[in-house]
This record gives sequence, structure tokens and C-alpha cells, in this order.
Amino acid sequence: MFMEVPTISDYMINEQIRDREIRLIGEDGEQLGIMSARDAMKMAREADLDLVKISPNAKPPVCKIVDYGKFKYEQVRREKEARKKQKVTEVKELRLSPNIDKNDLNTKANQARKFITKGDKVKVTLRFRGREMAHMGVGRDILDSFFELLEDIAVIDKPAKMEGRSMIMFLGKKH
Repeated sequence: MFMEVPTISDYMINEQIRDREIRLIGEDGEQLGIMSARDAMKMAREADLDLVKISPNAKPPVCKIVDYGKFKYEQVRREKEARKKQKVTEVKELRLSPNIDKNDLNTKANQARKFITKGDKVKVTLRFRGREMAHMGVGRDILDSFFELLEDIAVIDKPAKMEGRSMIMFLGKKH
């Protein structure tokens, strides 16, 4: 299940916390137990720090005594690091025609191989024109032979199907 991580503006601080009782974590990370929000605010003020609600959905909500400016800076840095590590999968499109030559098919397959090894998905589009619409079977055979060239590294995400005048198939990386 996907858990949503709160952004900086989602955190409640100091007087915004209105819960009757909260679970408090000290500035060193030690558990200080369950207490009223008012007592927790007093402790935070004495330490000259802020009270930040870090887990609002817990029962009781979890708050931590921290320097809010420093906490905010750390969160922004963590979010940036997480975005850096994300891999965005792109969909690359390759267009074929029903009367494609064997060598051209091999060239397109090598192109698709590069995309798939990089982690992208490949959309293979076979466009029919005019009388070519009468020979759908030929198109399916071409897409099948195209997939056979990539069988060692690719898997069919969506099998070939007609959309208008085009037959479309999606390929992804084999896991």
C-alpha cells in the first residue's frame, strides 16, 4: 500500500496543535510518553524549541520537540534526495509499416533494444494505409517477428490490438 509522505506545509507546529493528548518525542529522539499538548508546549518553550506534529494519524498523534527551521531544512533535503533517486519510465514509440524489409525490422529492433535496456517502455505502432487494411494478418506477423527479435530482454505489456488504422503493441523490460 502506498503511504503518502507529508510535505513541509502539512506539518502543524506549536499553537496549531489542538489535540487533548499526544505522544511526545524529545529533541534527542527519546520517548517522553503520552501527555497533554499544553504540557508538551511548555516543555518545548523551556528548551527554546518548537513542537511539531509529525504523525497526525497515529492514536494518539505523535509530536516531536525540534528546531522547526532545521527540521524544515532537513525535510526539503530528504525530498530532493528522494526525487533524485526516482526513475521516470518513458514510453518510446517506434513506427513500422506492413511492407517493412527484414533489415529495416532488425534496425528498429536494435533501437528498441537500446530503449528497453535503459528501462524505458516501447510502443510499437504499425500503421496501415489504404489497401493495406485488407491484410491485417501480415501486420500481426510483423509485430510477432519484431517481438521474437527482442524476446530475450523484453516482455509484452499490452498485446497487439487495432486502434483506428494502427496496430499497437507495448513492450517492457523482462524482470
